[in-house]
Amino acid sequence: MTMTREKLDDILAGRRLVVSVSGGKDSTAVCLHLMELGYRPGDYDRIFMDTGWEHSATLEYLRGALPEHVGHIEWLRAEVDLTPEQEAIALELEADLGQSPSTMVRLCVKKAMFPGRVQRWCTQSLKVKPAIIRMKGEHVVNALGIRAQESRARSIMPEWEYAPAFKVDVWRPLLRWTYEDVIAIHQRANLAPNPLYLAKAERVGCWPCIFARKSEIRWMAEHTPERIEFLARMESRIAALQFARREASQKPKIGAAAWFQNKTSRTDPETGKRDGSCMPIKSVVEWSRTSRGGRQFELFTDLDGHQGCVRWGMCETAEEL
Repeated sequence: MTMTREKLDDILAGRRLVVSVSGGKDSTAVCLHLMELGYRPGDYDRIFMDTGWEHSATLEYLRGALPEHVGHIEWLRAEVDLTPEQEAIALELEADLGQSPSTMVRLCVKKAMFPGRVQRWCTQSLKVKPAIIRMKGEHVVNALGIRAQESRARSIMPEWEYAPAFKVDVWRPLLRWTYEDVIAIHQRANLAPNPLYLAKAERVGCWPCIFARKSEIRWMAEHTPERIEFLARMESRIAALQFARREASQKPKIGAAAWFQNKTSRTDPETGKRDGSCMPIKSVVEWSRTSRGGRQFELFTDLDGHQGCVRWGMCETAEEL
């Protein structure tokens, strides 16, 4: 069905339309699409989930070029309560990172751990919960920049879906759009994409995401080495918190925490169980520079099976624009 302003108004039936934006090309294309349908900035809302873990270029884009074209963007941020001791550590890390507050940093400090495949609390705590609070009790439809072309997981998503967690209807207007369609609508609007794309970054959103690909880590190490250095220092601080907490609770010491989880932790020769150790970021970077066919292992999952922020349009991957 070709969507028109009249058809969409009938579907909305008086409900407010809320677009989740990430600073990526697809969520931006949703806003541009609505503009082409005849919607003005005041006719719908735009929300961004601020985790304090994005690249500065993405934040600048969300504060400058994007709202200048599509209208005001409402920034949402989770609340993280810390003890005075945790607050001091968080403030130190935030100063080192150059972003304050950083809810990602604060939640890692609070939990004395990093998010991972099994305990994937980053999306739920930092993005989903603030969005639920924002839309709770309102009659809204949440529009997301999801395209079937980008992954197998996205290809089986419906254009319209009820989201029980949010208690709202979800609309994916770009589901059948191609990459070329997204480029074309940016060109028609005379709007350049997030500059990270033009620098050939593959992902826009968390910097880095726990599901980053090998090529993304290599690109990050080459273009933003300061982020790698910060992660190394943060890994050290979080590992110290982890060890102290386990010691205080008289639990056995496990391998040091690291941003990326993997399947190569050391194995106890007696029990055959893994010791929980993770590969530190500096080792991950070295691995990312290896060529295929060498000493390889699967460190990161791809996005096809990832149902977190990808499903709800709160982060994006991207080809080069």
